[in-house]
Amino acid sequence: QVRFVESGGDLVQPGGSLRLSCAASGSIFRIFTMGWFRQAPGNQRELVADITSSGMTNYADSVKGRFTISRDNAKNTVYLQMVSLKPEDTAVYYCNTKGGGADWGQGTQVTVSS
Repeated sequence: QVRFVESGGDLVQPGGSLRLSCAASGSIFRIFTMGWFRQAPGNQRELVADITSSGMTNYADSVKGRFTISRDNAKNTVYLQMVSLKPEDTAVYYCNTKGGGADWGQGTQVTVSS
């Protein structure tokens, strides 16, 4: 069973940057397409970026050009670099397999506010 621990969230001003990390347990991590998701209060959880085992990436239109997903299979870790943050990026951020089939971690809170 793969488990995830997200970190790196913080309170930042609009236009700021953050780098989120997701540490995964389990040696089979490297075969999965991984995704970063977010859930804002009152909203459904949404996929914002995903990355295949070979490094191909996809992004939601709302974050394209501002967020960059990457992975280090040797460290069982997935990253989300976020720049030019907007108040509407405020949410709890989670990682999971792209299909969301593994257990969800606790997430990491990102708050964008002046």
